[in-house]
Amino acid sequence: MNVFKNMNNDFIPVKSKKNKIKRGKIFFVFLILIFLAVAALSGFTIGKMTDGKITIKGNSDLYKATKLTDLFDNSLIEQTWAILKSDFVDQQKLDEKEMFYGALKGFVAASGDPYTVLFDPETAKEFEDQIGGAFEGIGAEIGIKDGLVVVVAPLPDSPAAKAGLMSGDKIFSVDAKQVTGMSLDKVVRMIRGAKGTNVSLIIVRGNEEPREVVITRGVIELKSVKWEFRDDGILKIDLMAFNVDTTDLFMQIIKEAKMKNPKAIVLDLRNNPGGLLDTALDVASAWVQADLLLIEKFGDSREISYNGSKKAFFKNMPTVVLINQGSASGSEIVAGALQDYGLAKIVGEKSFGKGSVQAVKKLSDGSSLKVTIAKWLTPKGRSINDEGIKPDIEIKFTKEDFDQKKDPQLAKAIEILLKKGK
Repeated sequence: MNVFKNMNNDFIPVKSKKNKIKRGKIFFVFLILIFLAVAALSGFTIGKMTDGKITIKGNSDLYKATKLTDLFDNSLIEQTWAILKSDFVDQQKLDEKEMFYGALKGFVAASGDPYTVLFDPETAKEFEDQIGGAFEGIGAEIGIKDGLVVVVAPLPDSPAAKAGLMSGDKIFSVDAKQVTGMSLDKVVRMIRGAKGTNVSLIIVRGNEEPREVVITRGVIELKSVKWEFRDDGILKIDLMAFNVDTTDLFMQIIKEAKMKNPKAIVLDLRNNPGGLLDTALDVASAWVQADLLLIEKFGDSREISYNGSKKAFFKNMPTVVLINQGSASGSEIVAGALQDYGLAKIVGEKSFGKGSVQAVKKLSDGSSLKVTIAKWLTPKGRSINDEGIKPDIEIKFTKEDFDQKKDPQLAKAIEILLKKGK
């Protein structure tokens, strides 16, 4: 049975739907700089860019033993250790425990998947505690892209956003320590900290020169949905994350839309890093009626299909979806489904490309292995993880736009919808 942890560190079973698909699992937020308890469900957050759903399994005796190949049947580790103990110049620096877990981490890292990582017992304990509590930090999601630490999305009104951090910024150092080549979890720990304290980041934006950004950490509060019925007849929905409150708020939007009868919709998923799978599917169901929304493909070629509901209130409503580099996971599920069915124009920049599912397996010594077990595909079989979502109309959002408080992506969306209304 799939489980997640609540704030009391209890393991809670996840209920299955009618089609026996286990939904409602937490997309685990793999780049949490701050952790925010969201109602009864809590998860790694910094905006809720997720690294998929998370499952924590606790009994290592259940794991099937797998015979290692002859390649592992040798004494190289023993020989290497013997040489280091006898010949290495700084003997005092040889920490047996650190080297042991370092070897295991390297073993796992050789998989080539940045989201498959080994946590030593101390990190594993911290990891689980973070799932169940509220934390402080800068309010920005980070990920690994092409081997570099990248800002996925700053949260609205967060310390990171106020300091000018933007999606796509590459982080090269934290408090004067280079982070290129470090594990994501280590970088997260370096950036995270108590409110009121400062952290210095050296970032590179596009082709610009490196710059220092000093951010004062704080407590992050995230509102998942805001909406506005504009005078031009367009309903603008800003969806910042797929949280436990999102579905109810979306139903409130639909209720108001029935009374106010908007002509078109702008669904803004920019800098939305994900959240809960159930919620993302509920939102997509407002447009996609009882059709395939998502395919989950496992390493053994098994597939699980997720379908929409029968109530698609916005199905015939002209819609533009805005995405950017900070749109990930749940955002890509929604944008990909609406794009595949031709139910919306996608405007903006290519999304982050985070469409994989992780499980955390606890090991006998207290360490744990977070391993990617599946990938997400759009209804037409496009790999979200490998391809991301490409906009139908690409519009850049530049630093100059940011400084001048212009929004060319939103302006294009409004232009498209007003033309359709004529």
